Amino acid sequence: MGTEAHRHDLVIRGGAVLTPAGLRAAEVGIRGGVITAVEPLGAGLDGDRLIKLADDETLLPGLVDTHVHVNEPGRTEWEGFNSATRAAAAGGVTTLIDMPLNSIPPTVSVAALEAKQACAAPQAFVDVGFWGGAVPGNTADLRPLHEAGVFGFKCFLVSSGVDEFPHLSPAEMETDLAELKTFDGLLIVHAENPDVIGAAPEAAGPRYAGFLASRPRAAEDTAVGQVIAAARRTGARAHILHLSSADALPRIARAKADGVRLTAETCPHYLTLTAEEIPDGATAFKCCPPIREEANRELLWQGLADGIIDCIVSDHSPSTPDLKALDSGNFGLAWGGVSSLQLGLSLIWTEAKTRGVPLERVLHWMSAAPAQLAGLHRKGAITPGRDADLAVFAAEDTFTVDPAALQHKNPVTPYAGRELSGVVRRTILAGADVDCLVPRGRLLRRGEA
Repeated sequence: MGTEAHRHDLVIRGGAVLTPAGLRAAEVGIRGGVITAVEPLGAGLDGDRLIKLADDETLLPGLVDTHVHVNEPGRTEWEGFNSATRAAAAGGVTTLIDMPLNSIPPTVSVAALEAKQACAAPQAFVDVGFWGGAVPGNTADLRPLHEAGVFGFKCFLVSSGVDEFPHLSPAEMETDLAELKTFDGLLIVHAENPDVIGAAPEAAGPRYAGFLASRPRAAEDTAVGQVIAAARRTGARAHILHLSSADALPRIARAKADGVRLTAETCPHYLTLTAEEIPDGATAFKCCPPIREEANRELLWQGLADGIIDCIVSDHSPSTPDLKALDSGNFGLAWGGVSSLQLGLSLIWTEAKTRGVPLERVLHWMSAAPAQLAGLHRKGAITPGRDADLAVFAAEDTFTVDPAALQHKNPVTPYAGRELSGVVRRTILAGADVDCLVPRGRLLRRGEA
């Protein structure tokens, strides 16, 4: 194997390499940023560089996070491509897809997409793709955005929290689904029903129980039903974002069994936190839909195990500390969003370990499945022909979350002081270590990644 034709740029050897066939003692050969060989340990692959994993390290496919609010341009004080992609790399995330809001302009036209790409290109430390937005009046923009390379389209069925990204009515959603069906586009939906929320008590003050009551499970369940009905009628692809209500799981399962083209995701905060543990006034925990009770959390884990929920993504939705109303602790005023881009793998692994869920399942939910959702065919697996996007993970190592040590632009997190298992020691993008002084991330387009 020493001939020049078979020589690799990099060879990684280790006793634990997570391949599609499971954990293996293996050697991984990389050439031109692509995995070119995966052989049993001892095969003696030749490389210009060699990485030997420590005994406590596992080589993982880089995580794919398809739900990240980067917010640049327009609200870069909340987050930006430089800080978000450094945080991603620190957490083993090698690919992220940016949401069409809370940037200004939102990604609801090709011109807005190009403005966002111009911001991202010179400062991305990991690979970055983009969702488009579906808002009232931009149905004619959907096909051009699709052709420009967005991975799908996000809409809200309830207020988004920012005026420049208004929500769709159920009828408008169905119109857009019918349009997307003509080119097999994907609609990803923030599914909460405004009428149910409007009839609930308004959130005000520091009581978490009051905020939880203001976003009842019925709001999600009703909206999920509306998405399913519209997807069923149009035959289009639909995806439920950040599912927090386990009451919707039977309905999602039935729709899938019926052949409705439906997928669903949930997030680390719904799988690791519970309403019972959130102190009054702790607005760092506020997100929409909300973190619910422990019994609900257990059912979400079961939904993952049963294949009803397809993937786990961060919904990293940061803001400046003042917008989180940390001083007043008023849940009615605080921005709703949890920052967890850097912590997702460790959060989920810490919880999974206690449940006997193997690392292989965690990586399926956080790498292979989101890659499949977005059609990122070169991502999400350590196998020849895939991009050499990798993470070196010490599963038994531990650390305590220090907000000041995170790469996120604003040090606000509900996980402060929490001890977590699993440390990302090294992140590799296209066969080279991520260097947070030299941005080498690529901009991804649908159909090319």
